[in-house]
Amino acid sequence: MSSLRYSGSSRFYKELAELPVPTSATFINTITTSGVSVVRISYSIRDHERNVKRSVIKTLTLGDPDRAIDSPVISSTINQAPSEIMAFLPAPSEKRHAVLREVSDTNGAKKRYVEVWLGVRLEASLDVTKQHGQFHTDDYFRSFSFTPSESALVYAAEANPETTEGQEDDPYPKFRFIPNFGEQLYTKKRPTLFVFRWLFPNELLRGGSDTTPAPFVTALSLDQPSNVPVLFCQATFITETRLYATGYEQTGDGKLLGLKFCFNRPSSVWELSLPSEYPEKATTTACKSVKIGATGRSCRSPRVLFDNDRVPTTLFWLSNPLGGPHASTVSLHARDLKGSAGDRLLVDVVHDPSAQEFPGLYTEYNLPDSPFLRLGDKTFILVQSLWRSRPTLILINAENGDLIDLTPVMDGQPLYSWSLLGTDGAHSVICSRSTPTSPPETVLLTLTQNRTTGNIWILYKPFVSPKLQEAIDNLEANVIPIPNRHPVETIVIRSKESVEGHKPLCLTIPHGGPHASSVTSFTPGVLAYALEGYTVSLPNYTGSMGFGEKYIQKLLGKCGTLDVADCIATVEELVNIGLSEPGRQVIQGGSHGGFLTAHLIGQYPDLFSAAVLRNPVISAGEFCASDITDWAFCEFGLPFGPGTHVTPDSFAAFYAASPIAHVDRVKTPVLLLLGEDDLRVPPTQGKGYYHVLKGKGRVVDMLVFPKETHPIDGVEAARVSFEAARDWFRAFTGGK
Repeated sequence: MSSLRYSGSSRFYKELAELPVPTSATFINTITTSGVSVVRISYSIRDHERNVKRSVIKTLTLGDPDRAIDSPVISSTINQAPSEIMAFLPAPSEKRHAVLREVSDTNGAKKRYVEVWLGVRLEASLDVTKQHGQFHTDDYFRSFSFTPSESALVYAAEANPETTEGQEDDPYPKFRFIPNFGEQLYTKKRPTLFVFRWLFPNELLRGGSDTTPAPFVTALSLDQPSNVPVLFCQATFITETRLYATGYEQTGDGKLLGLKFCFNRPSSVWELSLPSEYPEKATTTACKSVKIGATGRSCRSPRVLFDNDRVPTTLFWLSNPLGGPHASTVSLHARDLKGSAGDRLLVDVVHDPSAQEFPGLYTEYNLPDSPFLRLGDKTFILVQSLWRSRPTLILINAENGDLIDLTPVMDGQPLYSWSLLGTDGAHSVICSRSTPTSPPETVLLTLTQNRTTGNIWILYKPFVSPKLQEAIDNLEANVIPIPNRHPVETIVIRSKESVEGHKPLCLTIPHGGPHASSVTSFTPGVLAYALEGYTVSLPNYTGSMGFGEKYIQKLLGKCGTLDVADCIATVEELVNIGLSEPGRQVIQGGSHGGFLTAHLIGQYPDLFSAAVLRNPVISAGEFCASDITDWAFCEFGLPFGPGTHVTPDSFAAFYAASPIAHVDRVKTPVLLLLGEDDLRVPPTQGKGYYHVLKGKGRVVDMLVFPKETHPIDGVEAARVSFEAARDWFRAFTGGK
């Protein structure tokens, strides 16, 4: 009989998980052009009743925040985000906006349209269903940019499969292998840039004429295809016929290594030049291309700075080393587009910062869509970046790379984590902030000319029930450094009340990656554990992001030893300082955190009373079905290149460094949670571990979630995962 028994819904998880999370903000118009700002803020909401994630758009009209007394908000409206709108883009002139729309016909088939609106008038619309497949609107492939004249735009979509027409019934193209981009991106195989034109610049200047051509769309291709296929995306126009784009390339053995959460893939920034004239009916337009960017770097996210006359002045982009760890310290580059200054490295890698020094850039995968701010006579780039265990906002001088932490934590202030949502291109910023014990609130920041934050206006603060708020108010969060293991630290969430007798159960949750981080932000599941009475510890071990490049590189070749020792040190330190005690320890981890969890219960079989593993890496030598086959070689210190495969020697090294090497010593009851469609860590890893433990008579159970990928982040799956872990811990700790 299974030890996993359902004890009912959580007291607080559902309410916490259903709180709105701001995801993006777009300024439709700004104070400089119309006297007021109009901004659309998107929120994601989990609906447990319907088992779906829903989107809501809040549109705010803002007055001048520098003159506001109580609030800059003049008016606001809330609407359900139409599911058929895939992307929305306001034009620089603020007169137009473009929409990528996907609707279902009466038979359920998808139809796709590109639309351009001039105010409230539909200026142009085209059915592009037959021209290509799905629109690409995710962070890795999204392209959506007007030409300066606002007579054409570029977007990204999936190219149609090869046709067999005219090939004498040749069946092979239909079945020929085409690599995809892996975990959560497996439907992306041939992302392609498309230009939609509805006016020509001269027609636009004279207000249109009877000879204005019908709208048409054309796919972009290289006039001379390279030896290695290049898949273009992330494009932005700088003139009527020139644009910059990111080009992804296959490896030398024909792979597209998984892209999600990976900053080290073969990619470059390219300059593409369109012909000055091309036929209206052409389905494909060849363009000249020049690859730019540093050799040996993975380059992406081109952003162009324009002057007040809409003349392009500077190109910026991000890069990481090609190959090696999947995430590392980010570099920011710039190219002069007006003079002869050439390329320059604006923000370089920081290797070994002190606890108070800037640790280097650890941005999101892309720069913000509109990253520029103008303060006085200077231009700045605003990014969200990790600074140790906390995301913050970094303001970077676009000329010399000097930077400022705009949102530091002062003594006595909450441990706010900041998330950048959007800017107005001048001096206003929409962002969100949260702590481990407070849900995200939406904030308007206004910056002064001396590069400091002026007023901070809270635009939205989520409502929580009085009962939940009372429980949250009884919690506190701290970051605790671990002695003699610099820069290791752990985020601890616990009750403020002192307890008599036994200390609360301590739940350690090592993060995945390993080159990721636990941060001081709101996470519903983590906070729900603390509200259940646990002291929760979130260790940032060696290799975590936000602490300097030296410590990312230090973990390579030492996975399974150094990171394990760091996690054990956090457990011991919490015992030493009286926050925890031996015999009252449980552990949970996913992905590389599951790898660490399995290691810890194998290497320290008497330490933890129960363990939960989500999509864990168990045997790195059996990782060939993953979308990131390079991961094991890099992390365990072995060379990787085209054609690399597991040999008896490398398998022996992988085995020795993997949790499977310690499976005979495992005593801790184990619950496995697996996503059936996980392409990052194949479910066979967890299933194999389950059967080994079962065969050895250990206490083990397993839940498998259909259609769930690596994060197991579906509405129902996330709730059931939390409740299952809670019940598993209760079963082996006496519920105390």
